[in-house]
Amino acid sequence: MVEYIPRRVILDSMYDKISRSEPIIGVGAGVGIIAKVAEMAGADLIIIYNSGRYRMAGFGSLAGLMPYGDAHQVLLELAPEVLSVVRYTPVLAGVTGTHPFYQGHRMKKFLIYLKEMGFSGVQNFPTVGLIDKDSLFRRNLEETGMGYDKEVEMIRLAHELDMLTTPYVFDEEDVVNMIKAGADVLVLHFGLTAKGTIGAKTTISLKEAAEKARAWSELARSHKQDAIILVHGGPVADLDDWKYIAERVRGVHGFFGATTFERLPTERAVAEQIKAFKNVKLSA
Repeated sequence: MVEYIPRRVILDSMYDKISRSEPIIGVGAGVGIIAKVAEMAGADLIIIYNSGRYRMAGFGSLAGLMPYGDAHQVLLELAPEVLSVVRYTPVLAGVTGTHPFYQGHRMKKFLIYLKEMGFSGVQNFPTVGLIDKDSLFRRNLEETGMGYDKEVEMIRLAHELDMLTTPYVFDEEDVVNMIKAGADVLVLHFGLTAKGTIGAKTTISLKEAAEKARAWSELARSHKQDAIILVHGGPVADLDDWKYIAERVRGVHGFFGATTFERLPTERAVAEQIKAFKNVKLSA
C-alpha cells in the first residue's frame, strides 16, 4: 500500500526524467485494476477523482460535474481501492475547490486527512474551468462564491502542506494564478477528450492545441522557470496526438490522460476480445 511521498522527492524524480528527455505520464484511475496496471507500465503519477467512477461505468467524464453524487464522497470511496494496489507511485486526489462544505480551515483539514490516507498531492477536479467564462452559468458561479479562485486557494493550501500540486489550467490567467499559488505541475486542459464511443467533439484542432501549449508553457516559465508542463484533453486523445505535441512544442514535459488510459483502451480491448471469440467457427 502506497503512503504519502514528500513533494520534493517526487519533483526530483520528475526533473531527473525530464533531463533525460523522458516524458512525465499521469494516469487517471477510476478503478483499482487501472491503477495497478498503470504502475506496472511505469506511470509517473496516478490520479483518482469522481469522473473516473463514471467513466468506468460507461458514461462521459462530464458526469463528474453534474449533481449525481458528492465528488469528495466518491473520491473517498475510491481511495482504499486504489491506494491498496499501488505500491510506490505517487497518488493524487481530485479535490473540489469550490465545494461549499470544504472552505477555509475545513478544506485544510480535508487535505491533511487525504495526506494521512496516503495521497501525495492534489488536482482541481471537478473544476469550473470546464465551463465557458463567457457563459451566464459561469458568471453566476463566480458571483456566488463558487469560482475558479476557490480552486486556486485549494492549490495554495495543498502547497503549504507540502503536497504535490498539479492543477488543470484553461487559459493564460489560470496559468499565472496557479503558478502564484505554488503549483508544481500545470496540466494544460484543451477540453473534453475526443474519440471513443461517447462521441465527444473537440472544439479546437491539434494544431491550435499545439499553439496554445507553446504560448502557455512560455508564460508559465516566465513566472516559474522550472514549471513542469503536461497536456490533456481536447484533440490530444491518443498516441499519435501526443507525439504531434511532443515533437513540435518545446517545453512540454508530458501528458496526463484519463479517458485516454481508462475508457478508450478498455473499449477497444474488450470489443476486440469479444469479436475474436465470436469469429471462432464451431465444429460441424
